[in-house]
Amino acid sequence: MDLALYDPGFGYYARSAQRSGRAGDFFTSVDVGSLFAELLEVQLAEMSRILNSEFGIQNSDVVEAGAGNGRLSADILRTARQRHPDFYDSIRLHLVEASEEARKAQRPALGDVVERLASSGPTLPESFEGVLIANELLDALPVHQVVMREDGLREVYVTTNDDRLTTREDLPSTPALEDYLARLGVSLEPGWRVEINLRAVEWIRDAARRLRRGFMILIDYGHEARELYSPTHSAGTLTSFHKHRSSGPEETAFDRPQWLQHPGEQDLTAHVDFTSVRAAAEAEGMTTLGFLDQTYLLMGLLDGLPDPESAIRNPQFKTLMLPGGIGSTHKVLLLGKGVGTPPLRGCSFRVRVT
Repeated sequence: MDLALYDPGFGYYARSAQRSGRAGDFFTSVDVGSLFAELLEVQLAEMSRILNSEFGIQNSDVVEAGAGNGRLSADILRTARQRHPDFYDSIRLHLVEASEEARKAQRPALGDVVERLASSGPTLPESFEGVLIANELLDALPVHQVVMREDGLREVYVTTNDDRLTTREDLPSTPALEDYLARLGVSLEPGWRVEINLRAVEWIRDAARRLRRGFMILIDYGHEARELYSPTHSAGTLTSFHKHRSSGPEETAFDRPQWLQHPGEQDLTAHVDFTSVRAAAEAEGMTTLGFLDQTYLLMGLLDGLPDPESAIRNPQFKTLMLPGGIGSTHKVLLLGKGVGTPPLRGCSFRVRVT
């Protein structure tokens, strides 16, 4: 999965500045239009005010992890310049993106707001104070896939057979996989196949250590562990996307799954275990401020717009809120460090996951 997505020569993300949108393989909230960024800006501006008024932090680091070509940050900055000029003037933007092709496209995407760009690179800033946003990053981090057999846990490996890629099962590559499930109290039934994202836990720990004071907004496909590791998802969630068609584990034989058939030519994603991500963040001194559907976050932010009624009539809003669509499948984890437990506008409508 790491090679298929991020290898500099043939990785899916490495070879293109943008993979989403009508001409790509999948849609994100950013592809719907600028309204998503306009609503997120309401939350970022509030977080900046808290840091300024309560802790005297006048310059806000805004870090977007998995920033792609920077479209989301560009829309946030343009909104801030128009509605909250003091916030705009305080922003030091850091775009974090593994793909060199995407990084090359960031300055053109920022255009007239490029003055706020402080850094662009493949890794998080060494230290920062402000807000980190990660929109659909964790689900694209490489996962381990395991399957429970009568004689114990097995890991799924990629191998070759007659010059074609296929899979095989063997003992787990690291005891961390069984430790991960044991820590959650998860007991897999024989035949259950699940993904374990050790990289997501490592990433949030690292990010939490680098954040001196501030907030994180993590938005992604995912569930609490009790749902992710249950009969509902016992076939796994590793999915490929190509030309807006998704192929899940049930569509092909497990020795030749769909996610293995066109490496480097399709997106690969697995649902996030938010229980483990949250626990790892809290172990590094962060506090959970909210965990909710994206729909409820955006509803809470609506009143922060100059004309909420106009936004409600906007077709973009309907797409973002469509039941069973982006609004309910995407979850939002709000975290704080060194800021107490302030009531956030994004949690003012309802804090609930469906």
